Parts: sequence; C-alpha cells; structure tokens
Amino acid sequence: MLSLAGMPVYVARPDGPGPHPGVVVLHQLFGVDGSVRRGADRLAAAGFLAVAPDLYHRTEPGAELPQDDEGRRRGFALMHRMDRDEVVADVGRCLDWLRGPGGAGPRTGLLGVSLGGHAAFLAAARLGVDATVVLFPGWLTGTEIPLSRPEPTLSLAADIRGRLLFLVGERDHVVPPAEVARIAAAIPGHEVVVYPDTPHAFFLDGTTPAAEDAWRRVIEFL
Repeated sequence: MLSLAGMPVYVARPDGPGPHPGVVVLHQLFGVDGSVRRGADRLAAAGFLAVAPDLYHRTEPGAELPQDDEGRRRGFALMHRMDRDEVVADVGRCLDWLRGPGGAGPRTGLLGVSLGGHAAFLAAARLGVDATVVLFPGWLTGTEIPLSRPEPTLSLAADIRGRLLFLVGERDHVVPPAEVARIAAAIPGHEVVVYPDTPHAFFLDGTTPAAEDAWRRVIEFL
C-alpha cells in the first residue's frame, strides 16, 4: 500500500510505457483485501492503471476484514462511520492523482463493488467521470447508511454525466429485483445487466460464467 496525501492506496500498474487509462477501484465491506487487490491487478494486466483507496482510513486505516460474520459485523460498524462528502473527496483525490503527472492522463473511470458500488454511483453523480461501473450496490434507494444521506443516493442519478454500467445478480439479497427495477428506472440511457440465478458478491474472485462475462463487460466498458 502506498500513501496518497495520508490515505493508503493500493496501486496496480500495467506493463509498458504509458499513459494508460486509469480506474479507481472502490472496495466492498471488507476493505482493500486480497480480492480487491487481485481485481486491481487484473485491471492492470488488461492495460489499466488501477488505484484502490482505503475508504476506512479515517477510522481504521488498513482495515482488511475476514469475509465471515465477524468481518461483516466490523464492516457494518465502519460503514456507519463513513461520511458522504469525505468519501467523494477521497475518490476525487484518486482521480486527480490519476490525471496528474505520471498518471493515466485524462481517461479515467470508476469501478465499485457492493459498498464501493454505492460510493462509485455517488461519485459519478458528484464528480466528472467518463465511465463508471457499479456492481451490486446496496442502500441506493433509502437513507439507512451515512453515504445515502440526507437524500437517497439514487435521487442524484440525474447528475451523472458520464456513462454508467450497472451489474447485479438476479438472486442478490442486498439488491433484490424490486430495487433493481427502481434503479433501472432512475438511470434511463445507461446499461443495466441482471445475471440470472446469480447471488451477491459474484464478481471479484468469481469463476462462474456470470463473473467472466462481467469482467469482459467491465474491461470493454472502461
């Protein structure tokens, strides 16, 4: 992990001279763990300069939680200490770094998974982003978590100026079909893909046909 103005970030660089297109990878509930780092590495292998910021750095820097019940409990506690404006500022710092000297240049995008998908949707509405991929983000339609206050994050959808790709599984318990329908209705003109018979968290380390198709779409879209 490197430090970007005091914020820990994982950086994965592609081979060969740049500039390369850049992408900010926003982590799920468990922090910048092995699955997030492997995802960033996979993007780098596809030719992207990928940076994954630690969105928990203000409360528990370096948090890398196990993907079990205890990890979820700790992750929910950290999520409820996040601040909407601070997260947008963190993403903005990453975009500025990617666009700066030695970075990716002007071609930048976002990839967010679960909690990070919510953060990516929010950042796409608040920042100038060319392309954003949002995977199975929770709590977009309500105000249950700090990231979705004071108004539901979905209500900001009209402010998204770049392209958006929304990917979710049909059997996602965090983003059920009725919520997917509400989200799809709020983002006309953007692409929504629902994978049949697919649960939550199928993407980063997934080996299913849905995961492989999602990776193909992500790389082509970004």
